[in-house]
This record gives sequence, C-alpha cells and structure tokens, in this order.
Amino acid sequence: MLSVEHVTKRYGTFTALEDVNLAFEPGVYGLLAPNGAGKTTLIKLLATLLFPTEGRILWDGEDIHTLGAEYRGLLGYLPQDFGFYPSYTARQFLRYAAALQCLPKGEAEGRIMELLDTVGLADAADKKLKTFSGGMRQRVGIAVAMLTDPRLLLLDEPTAGLDPRERVRFRNLIHALAADRIVILSTHIVSDIETIAGQIVLFKDHRLYCCDSPARICAQWKGKVWQVPAGTALGPDQLVLSEGQSEAGPVLRVLSDTPPAGAVPVTPGLEDAFLAIYREEGRA
Repeated sequence: MLSVEHVTKRYGTFTALEDVNLAFEPGVYGLLAPNGAGKTTLIKLLATLLFPTEGRILWDGEDIHTLGAEYRGLLGYLPQDFGFYPSYTARQFLRYAAALQCLPKGEAEGRIMELLDTVGLADAADKKLKTFSGGMRQRVGIAVAMLTDPRLLLLDEPTAGLDPRERVRFRNLIHALAADRIVILSTHIVSDIETIAGQIVLFKDHRLYCCDSPARICAQWKGKVWQVPAGTALGPDQLVLSEGQSEAGPVLRVLSDTPPAGAVPVTPGLEDAFLAIYREEGRA
C-alpha cells in the first residue's frame, strides 16, 4: 500500500499542496483537476523527484525516502514529456532504458519483446522513433515505465496531444495493466479516466477535495443537472455547464437546484461534476 500522510509542499511562500492524506491500493486512480491544482506536484513527490515540506509518504509502512533505491525499483514513471533519441528504433531505445535500469541482457530481451507486443508495437519494433506518431511514442514510454514490472505506475498527463483513437487505445492499455498494481494517472481530460478509474482524486485550492468513485462523485449532483434548448432564459443561480447538440438542435446542460423553464432532467456525468466543482474557477 502507498500512503500519503499530511503532505504539504511549498515553494517559498507558494503552497502547491496542503495537508494531503491519501491511501492507494491496486487499481487505477485518476488525479483530476484544472492545470496548476497540484497534480504534477503530487506525482513528482510520489516519484521521489520532490521532497515534502511537511508530512511523509509511506510504502507498506516505510518512508519512501528511507527505502531509497528499493522503492524506486518498485515504480515506473512516465512524465509529461519523456526524452527519447529520434534515431533509435523502439527496440534500441528499450534496450538503452533496460541498461540504465541494470536489467540483465538476457532477461531484458525477452521483456522488451513482451512489452512491445503488449503496447501494440511489435510490428514497429525496428522502426525509428522519429517516424512514430505521438501516440506511438507514448506507448513506447509506457513500455519503458513497465520494464521492471513495477508495482506502482505513475503517469503524468499521458494522453496530452493524442488524437481520440490513440486516447482510447491508451485507456484500454492502462486498464489492462492495472490488474495487479497501483496505477496513478494525472489528467485534466475527464474522458481519459471516466471509464477506467475506480477512484477519482480531486484537488481544489491546493487541498484534497475528495477521493471517491466516479459514481459517488456524480451522485452529488443528481437532480441538479438539466438540459434546455440553447437560448433559454436562465436565472442568476442557473449555471451553464456545457453546450451540445440534440436531434432538436443546440442544447445547454445547466446546473441548478430548480429546473429552468422547459428543462429536462439528465443524469450527471463526471464532466458535469468536474465543471460544477470548479465552477468558481471557470467564472474567474
């Protein structure tokens, strides 16, 4: 188990995270919040790239900084932008990464082929990375992070810049990898985690807002989300969450305790909940 206990991270007078308490067990956790809310800071703390100003992070009851290399051997990390050599093939780059991680050569070769197949790049193993799409490079990054078969996998904004098809492929891959390990994925793209994360971690004002299942987070807004035709007159307490299309034409999804005129109740989704929770930031 990975535990975060009363962790605060400050940079001078700026507080990036304040008094965060979390416990992670095997499964997929989505860190979901607007940019600048502290997601990447938490990921870097978990990866030992940063040290807490206050509090501690424990792996099976022991401080991760005391465990040192033993802990880092248990984790795989994919940062927002991972460095790669464009002239290397996927196989060559994984061999290079395996050497850096001190994997025995014989063991590494079998692991590399297994991972290339897992991430759907077996047929492109000997093509140069400079010819790869963004999604293919991200899959190489996942393979690098998985070389040591980590018990903890940290992914920081892994689908940023990917097209919808690659994002779906990536989500399916992460779901498959999470069967027996902790996967923590930070994002501000709701659809990336709505279908694969068992728990959603939300930050607000640099504090933990909640850690709960998507269903329970959405349930908070049941009976408060409505659909109305675009152009419907709204009251001051009736907040437009999003715009969309229906068979009848443009529509609005509205957050309100009371239904606007002509409103139809709709089941709130995670995007509705996200927009409702962060509505103050949206108006600022």
